[in-house]
Amino acid sequence: MSWGESLLWTVTPYVTLVLFVGGLIWRYKYDKFGWTTRSSQLYESTLLRVASPLFHYALLFVIVGHVTGLLIPIGWTNAIGVSNHAYHVNALLWGGLAGLATLVALALLIWRRRTNGPVFMATTVNDKVMYAVLAAAIVSGVVTTAAGYAPTEVSYRTTVAPWFRGVFVLQPDVMAMGQASGLYKVHTLIGMVLFVLFPFSRLVHALSAPLGYLFRPYIVYRSRSDSAPRRPARVRVRQNRPL
Repeated sequence: MSWGESLLWTVTPYVTLVLFVGGLIWRYKYDKFGWTTRSSQLYESTLLRVASPLFHYALLFVIVGHVTGLLIPIGWTNAIGVSNHAYHVNALLWGGLAGLATLVALALLIWRRRTNGPVFMATTVNDKVMYAVLAAAIVSGVVTTAAGYAPTEVSYRTTVAPWFRGVFVLQPDVMAMGQASGLYKVHTLIGMVLFVLFPFSRLVHALSAPLGYLFRPYIVYRSRSDSAPRRPARVRVRQNRPL
């Protein structure tokens, strides 16, 4: 591994974390009212009703797959009887399906935004950059998932995952990351760019999910019975008095 690549995998993740956390703090302090999705449902809702739920649910599966794949060591899955081969087969099946579903949903959202005049007029330069980086991250993720099943491919669980876990204990395993293939490195770099862009784009709305809505008490509405007598409404009229 060259000196430049070693520096890349040592410094870049911490620069990403600083920009991510600092960007969230800045956005919340100085652009609190802009912390929104800038929804365009008012302009078009037919395609949005299909593409948006598909994108969000599929992306949730993708995020869960990344978290389990990067944070759970091989020794833990072997201890419960899940072999590395079985793990990769499930990752290819479910991760591939989730990735393809996310890609299809994103393509529908981009098509809707590009072909609908009012929606396209409401699209900012920031939105276009966000869509481009998000599409690159999803495409590279689908490609690496498919390529990871090749017998000659070095598993990300022995390369990217140890490096990723080491970042949080201030000991990134640069040598392990150096053994990863170019596809995994490109996907990792795009992912870090996406994290840097996250606080400054509409993606930040993911941290504003109304989770309290699931636990708030019910609101009881009592309707007046049709058989109950109704009092006539009293209207107070102000009379004009002559000067």
